Amino acid sequence: MKTLFEQAIGTAHGKIILMGEHAVVYNEPAIALPFLATPVEVTIEPTDGESRLISSYYQGAVKDVPEALKNIKIVIASICEDLDQPVDFLTITISSLIPPERGMGSSAAVASALVRALFTYFSEPLDYETLLYYVDISEKIAHGNPSGLDARVTSSLSPVYYKKNSAFDPIPLRLSGYIIAADTGMKGQTKQAVEGVAEQMKGSYHATKRVIEALGELTEQAKKAIEENNSEQLGKLMTAAHSHLKMIQVSNEALDHLVDTALEYKALGAKLTGGGRGGCMIALTKTAKQAKRIAHKLMEHGAVETWIHALGVEKND
Repeated sequence: MKTLFEQAIGTAHGKIILMGEHAVVYNEPAIALPFLATPVEVTIEPTDGESRLISSYYQGAVKDVPEALKNIKIVIASICEDLDQPVDFLTITISSLIPPERGMGSSAAVASALVRALFTYFSEPLDYETLLYYVDISEKIAHGNPSGLDARVTSSLSPVYYKKNSAFDPIPLRLSGYIIAADTGMKGQTKQAVEGVAEQMKGSYHATKRVIEALGELTEQAKKAIEENNSEQLGKLMTAAHSHLKMIQVSNEALDHLVDTALEYKALGAKLTGGGRGGCMIALTKTAKQAKRIAHKLMEHGAVETWIHALGVEKND
Protein backbone atom coordinates (compact mmCIF):
# COMPACT_ATOMS: atom_id res chain seq x y z
CA MET A 1 0.00 0.00 0.00
CA LYS A 2 1.32 3.44 -0.90
CA THR A 3 2.19 5.99 1.75
CA LEU A 4 -0.89 8.04 2.64
CA PHE A 5 -1.02 11.78 3.17
CA GLU A 6 -1.76 12.95 6.71
CA GLN A 7 -4.18 15.37 5.08
CA ALA A 8 -5.42 15.58 1.50
CA ILE A 9 -7.52 18.37 -0.02
CA GLY A 10 -9.67 18.35 -3.14
CA THR A 11 -11.35 21.44 -4.58
CA ALA A 12 -14.04 22.36 -7.10
CA HIS A 13 -16.51 25.22 -7.61
CA GLY A 14 -20.03 26.05 -8.65
CA LYS A 15 -21.40 26.66 -12.13
CA ILE A 16 -23.99 28.92 -13.66
CA ILE A 17 -25.90 28.63 -16.91
CA LEU A 18 -25.10 31.87 -18.70
CA MET A 19 -27.42 31.30 -21.66
CA GLY A 20 -29.62 28.60 -23.12
CA GLU A 21 -31.47 27.03 -20.18
CA HIS A 22 -34.63 25.20 -21.26
CA ALA A 23 -33.82 25.71 -24.95
CA VAL A 24 -31.02 23.16 -24.54
CA VAL A 25 -33.69 20.50 -23.93
CA TYR A 26 -34.84 21.09 -27.53
CA ASN A 27 -31.38 20.77 -29.13
CA GLU A 28 -30.50 24.45 -28.96
CA PRO A 29 -27.10 25.43 -27.51
CA ALA A 30 -26.32 26.48 -23.95
CA ILE A 31 -23.31 28.15 -22.33
CA ALA A 32 -22.22 27.38 -18.77
CA LEU A 33 -19.58 29.24 -16.75
CA PRO A 34 -17.42 28.00 -13.90
CA PHE A 35 -18.40 30.13 -10.90
CA LEU A 36 -15.35 30.44 -8.66
CA ALA A 37 -17.16 32.61 -6.11
CA THR A 38 -18.78 29.44 -4.71
CA PRO A 39 -15.88 27.09 -3.86
CA VAL A 40 -16.05 23.55 -2.51
CA GLU A 41 -13.30 21.92 -0.48
CA VAL A 42 -13.11 18.32 0.69
CA THR A 43 -10.48 17.42 3.30
CA ILE A 44 -9.51 13.83 4.16
CA GLU A 45 -7.57 12.89 7.28
CA PRO A 46 -6.80 9.53 8.88
CA THR A 47 -8.88 8.31 11.79
CA ASP A 48 -9.29 5.18 13.86
CA GLY A 49 -12.20 2.88 13.10
CA GLU A 50 -14.98 3.42 10.59
CA SER A 51 -14.94 6.34 8.17
CA ARG A 52 -16.83 9.48 9.16
CA LEU A 53 -18.38 12.30 7.15
CA ILE A 54 -18.55 15.86 8.44
CA SER A 55 -20.70 18.36 6.54
CA SER A 56 -23.31 21.04 7.18
CA TYR A 57 -25.98 18.49 6.23
CA TYR A 58 -24.79 15.41 8.11
CA GLN A 59 -22.16 14.40 10.65
CA GLY A 60 -21.65 10.71 11.32
CA ALA A 61 -20.53 7.38 9.94
CA VAL A 62 -20.25 7.15 6.16
CA LYS A 63 -22.10 3.83 6.22
CA ASP A 64 -25.11 5.54 7.84
CA VAL A 65 -25.46 8.56 5.55
CA PRO A 66 -29.03 9.63 4.67
CA GLU A 67 -30.47 8.87 1.24
CA ALA A 68 -29.62 12.37 -0.01
CA LEU A 69 -25.91 11.59 0.43
CA LYS A 70 -25.99 8.05 -0.94
CA ASN A 71 -24.07 9.24 -4.02
CA ILE A 72 -21.11 10.23 -1.83
CA LYS A 73 -21.11 6.89 -0.04
CA ILE A 74 -21.12 4.99 -3.35
CA VAL A 75 -18.28 7.07 -4.82
CA ILE A 76 -16.12 6.50 -1.74
CA ALA A 77 -16.76 2.76 -1.90
CA SER A 78 -16.11 2.61 -5.67
CA ILE A 79 -12.79 4.44 -5.47
CA CYS A 80 -11.57 2.48 -2.47
CA GLU A 81 -12.43 -0.80 -4.21
CA ASP A 82 -10.78 0.23 -7.50
CA LEU A 83 -7.62 1.44 -5.72
CA ASP A 84 -7.57 -1.59 -3.41
CA GLN A 85 -7.87 0.57 -0.29
CA PRO A 86 -9.99 0.09 2.85
CA VAL A 87 -13.17 2.13 3.12
CA ASP A 88 -12.53 2.69 6.83
CA PHE A 89 -10.07 4.93 8.70
CA LEU A 90 -11.07 8.17 6.91
CA THR A 91 -12.45 11.45 8.20
CA ILE A 92 -13.99 13.29 5.26
CA THR A 93 -14.93 16.94 5.77
CA ILE A 94 -16.99 18.76 3.15
CA SER A 95 -17.06 22.56 3.05
CA SER A 96 -19.23 24.11 0.34
CA LEU A 97 -20.43 27.64 -0.42
CA ILE A 98 -22.77 26.41 -3.17
CA PRO A 99 -26.41 26.57 -2.10
CA PRO A 100 -28.14 23.25 -2.80
CA GLU A 101 -31.06 22.97 -5.22
CA ARG A 102 -30.29 26.27 -6.92
CA GLY A 103 -28.99 24.94 -10.24
CA MET A 104 -25.38 25.82 -9.43
CA GLY A 105 -23.92 22.34 -9.64
CA SER A 106 -23.66 21.56 -5.93
CA SER A 107 -23.69 17.76 -6.16
CA ALA A 108 -21.21 17.59 -9.06
CA ALA A 109 -18.83 20.03 -7.39
CA VAL A 110 -18.82 18.07 -4.13
CA ALA A 111 -18.21 14.85 -6.05
CA SER A 112 -15.33 16.42 -8.02
CA ALA A 113 -13.65 17.69 -4.87
CA LEU A 114 -14.18 14.33 -3.14
CA VAL A 115 -12.63 12.33 -5.99
CA ARG A 116 -9.62 14.65 -6.11
CA ALA A 117 -9.15 14.42 -2.34
CA LEU A 118 -9.36 10.61 -2.28
CA PHE A 119 -6.85 10.15 -5.10
CA THR A 120 -4.46 12.58 -3.42
CA TYR A 121 -4.87 10.83 -0.07
CA PHE A 122 -4.08 7.46 -1.63
CA SER A 123 -1.12 8.94 -3.62
CA GLU A 124 -2.67 7.91 -6.92
CA PRO A 125 -2.51 9.90 -10.18
CA LEU A 126 -5.83 11.23 -11.45
CA ASP A 127 -6.47 12.16 -15.07
CA TYR A 128 -9.47 14.20 -16.14
CA GLU A 129 -11.40 11.34 -17.74
CA THR A 130 -11.09 9.27 -14.56
CA LEU A 131 -12.35 12.23 -12.54
CA LEU A 132 -15.38 12.55 -14.82
CA TYR A 133 -16.01 8.80 -14.62
CA TYR A 134 -16.43 8.88 -10.84
CA VAL A 135 -18.37 12.15 -10.83
CA ASP A 136 -20.74 10.61 -13.37
CA ILE A 137 -21.35 7.70 -10.99
CA SER A 138 -22.32 10.21 -8.32
CA GLU A 139 -24.49 12.32 -10.64
CA LYS A 140 -26.45 9.31 -11.92
CA ILE A 141 -27.40 8.48 -8.33
CA ALA A 142 -28.20 12.11 -7.50
CA HIS A 143 -30.02 13.06 -10.73
CA GLY A 144 -30.83 9.94 -12.72
CA ASN A 145 -29.73 10.93 -16.21
CA PRO A 146 -27.22 13.80 -16.03
CA SER A 147 -25.96 15.54 -19.17
CA GLY A 148 -22.40 15.66 -17.85
CA LEU A 149 -22.36 19.45 -18.08
CA ASP A 150 -22.17 20.04 -14.32
CA ALA A 151 -19.32 17.56 -13.94
CA ARG A 152 -17.22 19.36 -16.53
CA VAL A 153 -17.90 22.95 -15.54
CA THR A 154 -17.52 22.49 -11.77
CA SER A 155 -14.15 20.80 -12.27
CA SER A 156 -12.56 23.10 -14.87
CA LEU A 157 -11.87 26.79 -15.47
CA SER A 158 -13.28 27.06 -19.01
CA PRO A 159 -16.76 28.11 -20.04
CA VAL A 160 -18.50 25.32 -21.97
CA TYR A 161 -20.67 25.56 -25.07
CA TYR A 162 -23.00 22.58 -25.20
CA LYS A 163 -25.70 21.01 -27.34
CA LYS A 164 -27.71 17.95 -26.33
CA ASN A 165 -26.04 14.70 -27.44
CA SER A 166 -23.03 16.63 -28.74
CA ALA A 167 -19.49 17.28 -27.56
CA PHE A 168 -18.73 19.80 -24.82
CA ASP A 169 -16.72 22.62 -26.40
CA PRO A 170 -14.60 24.85 -24.15
CA ILE A 171 -14.83 28.57 -24.99
CA PRO A 172 -11.78 30.81 -24.51
CA LEU A 173 -12.70 33.26 -21.74
CA ARG A 174 -11.66 36.60 -23.21
CA LEU A 175 -14.43 38.53 -21.50
CA SER A 176 -13.84 41.40 -19.09
CA GLY A 177 -16.34 42.11 -16.35
CA TYR A 178 -18.09 40.71 -13.31
CA ILE A 179 -20.98 38.32 -12.83
CA ILE A 180 -23.20 38.77 -9.77
CA ALA A 181 -25.39 35.84 -8.79
CA ALA A 182 -28.26 36.39 -6.38
CA ASP A 183 -30.33 33.76 -4.60
CA THR A 184 -34.08 34.32 -4.31
CA GLY A 185 -34.13 32.01 -1.30
CA MET A 186 -36.56 29.75 -3.15
CA LYS A 187 -35.61 26.29 -4.36
CA GLY A 188 -35.53 26.10 -8.12
CA GLN A 189 -38.44 24.20 -9.65
CA THR A 190 -36.56 22.70 -12.60
CA LYS A 191 -38.73 19.61 -13.07
CA GLN A 192 -41.97 21.59 -12.98
CA ALA A 193 -40.56 24.28 -15.28
CA VAL A 194 -39.35 21.72 -17.85
CA GLU A 195 -42.72 19.98 -17.76
CA GLY A 196 -44.46 23.33 -18.16
CA VAL A 197 -42.49 24.15 -21.31
CA ALA A 198 -43.24 20.67 -22.69
CA GLU A 199 -46.97 21.32 -22.17
CA GLN A 200 -46.66 24.64 -24.01
CA MET A 201 -44.93 22.84 -26.89
CA LYS A 202 -47.96 20.53 -27.09
CA GLY A 203 -50.61 23.21 -26.73
CA SER A 204 -49.01 26.09 -28.67
CA TYR A 205 -46.26 24.46 -30.69
CA HIS A 206 -45.33 27.13 -33.22
CA ALA A 207 -45.29 30.06 -30.79
CA THR A 208 -43.30 28.11 -28.20
CA LYS A 209 -40.87 26.79 -30.81
CA ARG A 210 -40.20 30.35 -31.99
CA VAL A 211 -39.23 31.34 -28.44
CA ILE A 212 -36.98 28.30 -28.05
CA GLU A 213 -35.26 29.01 -31.37
CA ALA A 214 -34.82 32.66 -30.42
CA LEU A 215 -33.13 31.57 -27.17
CA GLY A 216 -30.80 29.39 -29.23
CA GLU A 217 -29.91 32.29 -31.51
CA LEU A 218 -29.24 34.53 -28.49
CA THR A 219 -26.87 31.87 -27.14
CA GLU A 220 -24.97 31.75 -30.44
CA GLN A 221 -24.63 35.53 -30.35
CA ALA A 222 -23.50 35.37 -26.71
CA LYS A 223 -20.72 32.93 -27.64
CA LYS A 224 -19.47 35.44 -30.23
CA ALA A 225 -19.69 38.30 -27.69
CA ILE A 226 -17.60 36.31 -25.20
CA GLU A 227 -14.97 35.50 -27.82
CA GLU A 228 -14.82 39.16 -28.87
CA ASN A 229 -14.75 40.51 -25.26
CA ASN A 230 -17.92 42.50 -25.87
CA SER A 231 -19.49 42.69 -22.42
CA GLU A 232 -22.00 45.37 -23.44
CA GLN A 233 -23.40 43.12 -26.17
CA LEU A 234 -23.46 40.11 -23.87
CA GLY A 235 -25.45 42.11 -21.32
CA LYS A 236 -28.08 43.02 -23.92
CA LEU A 237 -28.34 39.37 -24.95
CA MET A 238 -28.78 38.25 -21.34
CA THR A 239 -31.65 40.69 -20.79
CA ALA A 240 -33.29 39.62 -24.05
CA ALA A 241 -32.98 35.98 -22.98
CA HIS A 242 -34.77 36.72 -19.73
CA SER A 243 -37.66 38.28 -21.65
CA HIS A 244 -37.95 35.12 -23.73
CA LEU A 245 -37.74 32.89 -20.67
CA LYS A 246 -40.63 34.88 -19.19
CA MET A 247 -42.65 34.12 -22.34
CA ILE A 248 -42.38 30.38 -21.64
CA GLN A 249 -43.30 30.96 -17.99
CA VAL A 250 -40.13 29.71 -16.31
CA SER A 251 -39.49 32.91 -14.38
CA ASN A 252 -41.45 34.12 -11.35
CA GLU A 253 -42.13 37.35 -9.49
CA ALA A 254 -39.06 37.09 -7.24
CA LEU A 255 -36.69 36.49 -10.16
CA ASP A 256 -38.26 39.26 -12.25
CA HIS A 257 -37.96 41.70 -9.35
CA LEU A 258 -34.24 40.99 -8.87
CA VAL A 259 -33.60 41.21 -12.62
CA ASP A 260 -35.42 44.56 -12.77
CA THR A 261 -33.46 45.79 -9.74
CA ALA A 262 -30.11 44.92 -11.32
CA LEU A 263 -31.07 46.70 -14.53
CA GLU A 264 -32.33 49.73 -12.61
CA TYR A 265 -28.89 50.08 -11.02
CA LYS A 266 -27.13 49.92 -14.40
CA ALA A 267 -26.19 46.29 -14.85
CA LEU A 268 -25.19 45.59 -18.46
CA GLY A 269 -27.72 42.77 -18.44
CA ALA A 270 -29.56 40.38 -16.14
CA LYS A 271 -31.54 37.15 -16.32
CA LEU A 272 -32.57 34.09 -14.40
CA THR A 273 -30.10 31.21 -14.42
CA GLY A 274 -30.90 27.49 -14.33
CA GLY A 275 -34.29 25.85 -14.16
CA GLY A 276 -36.15 28.93 -12.95
CA ARG A 277 -39.34 29.40 -10.91
CA GLY A 278 -37.01 30.11 -8.00
CA GLY A 279 -33.30 29.61 -7.56
CA CYS A 280 -30.92 32.31 -8.76
CA MET A 281 -30.53 35.18 -11.19
CA ILE A 282 -27.35 36.68 -12.61
CA ALA A 283 -26.27 40.15 -13.69
CA LEU A 284 -23.25 41.45 -15.61
CA THR A 285 -21.21 44.61 -14.89
CA LYS A 286 -18.04 46.19 -16.24
CA THR A 287 -16.36 46.95 -12.92
CA ALA A 288 -15.97 45.55 -9.40
CA LYS A 289 -17.38 48.78 -7.98
CA GLN A 290 -20.58 48.41 -10.01
CA ALA A 291 -20.83 44.73 -9.08
CA LYS A 292 -20.57 45.47 -5.35
CA ARG A 293 -23.20 48.21 -5.56
CA ILE A 294 -25.64 46.01 -7.47
CA ALA A 295 -25.04 43.09 -5.11
CA HIS A 296 -25.86 45.39 -2.19
CA LYS A 297 -29.05 46.62 -3.89
CA LEU A 298 -30.13 43.05 -4.68
CA MET A 299 -29.84 42.19 -0.98
CA GLU A 300 -31.93 45.25 -0.13
CA HIS A 301 -34.57 44.09 -2.63
CA GLY A 302 -35.03 40.56 -1.33
CA ALA A 303 -32.04 38.41 -2.30
CA VAL A 304 -30.94 36.15 0.56
CA GLU A 305 -27.35 35.90 -0.67
CA THR A 306 -25.16 37.26 -3.45
CA TRP A 307 -21.80 36.30 -4.93
CA ILE A 308 -19.45 38.20 -7.26
CA HIS A 309 -17.23 36.43 -9.80
CA ALA A 310 -14.53 38.25 -11.76
CA LEU A 311 -14.47 37.16 -15.38
CA GLY A 312 -11.25 38.85 -16.45
CA VAL A 313 -9.45 42.17 -16.62
CA GLU A 314 -11.54 45.01 -15.28
CA LYS A 315 -12.49 47.81 -17.61
CA ASN A 316 -12.12 51.41 -16.48
CA ASP A 317 -14.94 52.98 -14.44
